[in-house]
Amino acid sequence: METINDFFQLVSSFLWGWPMIILLLGTHVFLTFRLRIPQRKLLTGIKLSVKRDNQAEGDVSQFGALATALAATIGTGNIVGVATAVALGGPGAVLWCWLTGIFGMSTKYAEGLLAVKYRVKADNGQMYGGPMYALERGLNMHWLAILFAVFTALASFGIGCTVQANSIALLASETFGIPTWGVGIFICILTASVILGGVRAIARVCTVLVPFMAVLYVLGCIVILCMNSAYVWPALELIVRSAFNPSAAGGGFVGATVMMAARYGIARGLFSNESGMGSAPIVAAAAKTRNPVRQALVSSTGTFWDTVIICALTGMVLVSSILAYPDITYEDGAALTKVAFSKIPYVGAPLLTFGILTFAFSTILGWSYYGESAINYIDGRHINHFYRILFIVAVFFGSIVNLDIIWNIADCMNALMAIPNLVCLLLLSKVVAQETQKYLWSNRLDDDMEEL
Repeated sequence: METINDFFQLVSSFLWGWPMIILLLGTHVFLTFRLRIPQRKLLTGIKLSVKRDNQAEGDVSQFGALATALAATIGTGNIVGVATAVALGGPGAVLWCWLTGIFGMSTKYAEGLLAVKYRVKADNGQMYGGPMYALERGLNMHWLAILFAVFTALASFGIGCTVQANSIALLASETFGIPTWGVGIFICILTASVILGGVRAIARVCTVLVPFMAVLYVLGCIVILCMNSAYVWPALELIVRSAFNPSAAGGGFVGATVMMAARYGIARGLFSNESGMGSAPIVAAAAKTRNPVRQALVSSTGTFWDTVIICALTGMVLVSSILAYPDITYEDGAALTKVAFSKIPYVGAPLLTFGILTFAFSTILGWSYYGESAINYIDGRHINHFYRILFIVAVFFGSIVNLDIIWNIADCMNALMAIPNLVCLLLLSKVVAQETQKYLWSNRLDDDMEEL
């Protein structure tokens, strides 16, 4: 088992090394300029996300699709991931993480557009889409579509299920003294009560849970920044300087080079918002929307909320806290956020605990739909119920076992998902550009796009 774990750890390190980082970030930058900077329409995307389009075809509202996608992406990567980036790459990693989110919005836009354009309606009236359908219907690459679906299904049991359940069980056990098996049973019951109802039930829960947990976490970050008000501007200056000057950080941050800051900041940003991974467009395809660009704009706001806002706030909290409190060291790594939140009297630690618990549970819900959609593509609807039962069992399994090897396998599956999705995005970039010109940049916009 140790040998197998070492193998997957080696493969994971290779897959998430500089080639993947360059490929992902390069795609972000390429699509940003190929599509004439769709980030300019951020406010329009936010406006559309809270509008209902009941006359359009789809299974869930545009906000429901966005909330489900955010449920899967807002998680421990926003908390632990940013802290790890600061620990390994210094404060400059925060800026690189933020820039990744800015450019990643264009990739999430393109993913959402292709998902809606190539989606299909099943016999039961439900909408299905995502990179596998775009690969098959847009590029006639059925074999690559199958590979993407297989990697997605496997990833749903890894990063989307067992590792999240494990995080919840360990945290609940450490904080409240509840046995991990007891936590596992409780999570299974909660998960089953939601996912057995399908995408509509998942979206209903996520539309309530995601805004609540995100707002609560953001408020906690704002409170800490108010407490560290004298250090907020110095922290911001330090983040910007050290992103390009390895000697700028000084103090406990010495040793982090520009390359390290860029590598860990970009990698954590990519992992946090999943732009380019191909997961979020699966649920974007289920949205009630009249044309691909409307949902594309809504999807792009997910990266904005996840990385540009939440990850950036986390980074500012960490760096300002390190400057404000000499007893905090950047070497705390994954525990850095916990130490920073503990500075809020009485409520800081419980607030972070609640955030991690809800973030992890929402990720389970979002990824259950991704995995089910992938299974549906491979084998129709014949084994959907079997998949849901197996997914629930995996939740309990993840709660009670050591998951080092599953973490490494999950990282590999996530990277392998990204490769066919990026092929799809790059080869169909002309289609994305044409649709964008037709609906977004044309002087003669269709009647249903007048609000843009």
